[in-house]
Amino acid sequence: MAGLEGKTAIVTGASSGIGAAIASALAAAGARVAGGARRFDRLETEVALELDVTDLASCQRFVDMAVRDLGGLDILVNNAGLSLGRDPFDDSTEEDEEVVLETNVHGVVRMTRLCLPHLRDGGHIVNMGSIAGRQPYENAALYVTSKFAVRGFTYALREDLLGRPIHLTTVDPGLVETDFSRVRFRGDEEKAKAVYANVEPLRPEDVADCVLFALTRPPHVNVDEIVIKALAQSSAVRILRES
Repeated sequence: MAGLEGKTAIVTGASSGIGAAIASALAAAGARVAGGARRFDRLETEVALELDVTDLASCQRFVDMAVRDLGGLDILVNNAGLSLGRDPFDDSTEEDEEVVLETNVHGVVRMTRLCLPHLRDGGHIVNMGSIAGRQPYENAALYVTSKFAVRGFTYALREDLLGRPIHLTTVDPGLVETDFSRVRFRGDEEKAKAVYANVEPLRPEDVADCVLFALTRPPHVNVDEIVIKALAQSSAVRILRES
């Protein structure tokens, strides 16, 4: 198993949830981590910088400062993402669509493009997908679209990078208890709590373990994708809840 001692990493959306858990796991494994988030005051990474992945200038500034402070780059974790609402597509708005696509798709593409020139040989890009990018479900058209795009981009990039010593992995989690549902339901605590009611969901640390696994394989191994769900979940919306 390859170690992460001496490696450097960038993690987007690292102020809470899965991103914070990944950043913590990488640091515990020996990597130096630069975390980026809009709520940068909540970051607990060695290098903590403001980052809005929907804004090109913010991304350029973040990458320049992170690479400078870290002294190079070995790992990029594109984790920043969100969903807004659980409504039929014809009830969606241009504004919400723009936020979701800019964050989940353009943010991943933008950060990858900016980081690739700095990524050292043997480097690794991890894109955070979702089972929504594999199994569509109702009233989530834009989120589903964005995560299918992440999966497609990951595989297309794998083709373009063939021949370069850079690893590429997409991690597709199912039900994970984070602030995701609180954001999706625009701060409605009752709706957010109902998503995780009467079931044992994944924890952010479970997803971080999967990321760490992919990052620590031997140099000749590439873990293309990891799908992780709660035991009580068989598909995006089929969840066995305790009565």
